[in-house]
Amino acid sequence: MTTVPPGYTLVVGLGVSGLAIARHLARRGEPFMMADTRAEPPGLADFRAAFPDVAVHTGSLTELDMAGARELVLSPGVDPLTPGIADYWRATLAGRADVPRVVGEIALFVRDCPGRIAAITGSNAKSTVTTLLGEMAAEAGRRVAVGGNLGTPALDLLALQPEAELFVLELSSFQLETTPELGAACVAFLNLSEDHLDRHGDMAGYQAAKRAIFRGATHAVVNAEDPWTWPAAPLSSQSRFTTRPPQGDEWGIAPGPEGSPWLMHGATPLMATREMRLAGRHNQANALAALAMGTYLGLEWPAMRRVLARFPGLAHRGELVAEAGGIRWINDSKGTNVGATLAAIDGLGPTLTGRLVWLGGGVGKGADFSPLAEPLGRHAREAIVFGADAERLAQALAGHVAVTRCATLAEAVARAVVVAEPGDCILLSPACASLDQFTDYRSRGDAFRAEARARGAADEERQP
Repeated sequence: MTTVPPGYTLVVGLGVSGLAIARHLARRGEPFMMADTRAEPPGLADFRAAFPDVAVHTGSLTELDMAGARELVLSPGVDPLTPGIADYWRATLAGRADVPRVVGEIALFVRDCPGRIAAITGSNAKSTVTTLLGEMAAEAGRRVAVGGNLGTPALDLLALQPEAELFVLELSSFQLETTPELGAACVAFLNLSEDHLDRHGDMAGYQAAKRAIFRGATHAVVNAEDPWTWPAAPLSSQSRFTTRPPQGDEWGIAPGPEGSPWLMHGATPLMATREMRLAGRHNQANALAALAMGTYLGLEWPAMRRVLARFPGLAHRGELVAEAGGIRWINDSKGTNVGATLAAIDGLGPTLTGRLVWLGGGVGKGADFSPLAEPLGRHAREAIVFGADAERLAQALAGHVAVTRCATLAEAVARAVVVAEPGDCILLSPACASLDQFTDYRSRGDAFRAEARARGAADEERQP
């Protein structure tokens, strides 16, 4: 059995976050050891080259004696209930001080963060809101660093942008559950829908992990339409956003000066929704969440408005990738769960002169697909399903919308071209993970984008 040297920190998980943790500890001069449950984890050779003096344990953690470790720091992808560390995790939750404590990367970040923290979580749209708020802060002249679960790992931000006064972080449930107290100036919990139940057990466990974002927070922004996003006890400073007309001091959407929909703060009209570059009611909700956070953080309205007028959205998140023959192609490959796909369907469907041609499928992670049936019945011309859980999807949608089963995304795209009519939108928003056929959602979205642009170019060539 391998032993962690007394006083060493044990870093578990040799991934992107694990490497960031290693770099952080090395910068601080703290002795550490690495561990990974995989016998040959990707990147092992590169790690050994970068850290030749750091011991690495691979394989089962039950073969590692970590009783003398100073602390156990887990990468987000490592379940705290993994055999070998589960007892230490339970002891940590119980507040025991006689065994090594289990924490995650964000706990280390909080200890050394020199500025204010603004943090965003939710099942969907957290990357969009994080990016929006970061751009708003930069436009307003603030020294801002943006990262976390999105882009640059939080610990690397400390080294790359030590002068930052505001750190805007996207945080996942995996990161939050191992963060004892975030202590953020402002946080947002955007929405909650079924996802990661294989890790958290049920929706209550998933919500509990997400709610860790409220620990020590000064101000919270929550979704008025989604009670799952509300803290167990309201914070003394809190605001709410909604896609309905706002009640009281809420951020919402209502008819503005000329009767068209406007972003509102209470009774104050801010901006006509048509002036936003982002399309769809779901993205209007994202804008309101970012505005609520930015206002609390002291960002000036003109700067925030300029960002909303130009921000095109993020790749693979409602991205318009082609338009030809009166048909729009939308890449929402980041829609890896049912909640994200529902937001895309309900956000885009009512804006079309035609119908949706929906492409979905992949690895469903045990999710219930039945909530997709009714909105697809209202907005879709056809549902084209592919990948590992295509049959489960088809069964959930039967009787509500026409369904075609395909083996691959390429076959699904070919079918979509046959079905779509002018005024329609071919929407890839799979409600599933991609790992049955792709390395990640990005490669799936890239494949769809390439197919869409090739088909769109061919269609344009055929036009008289």
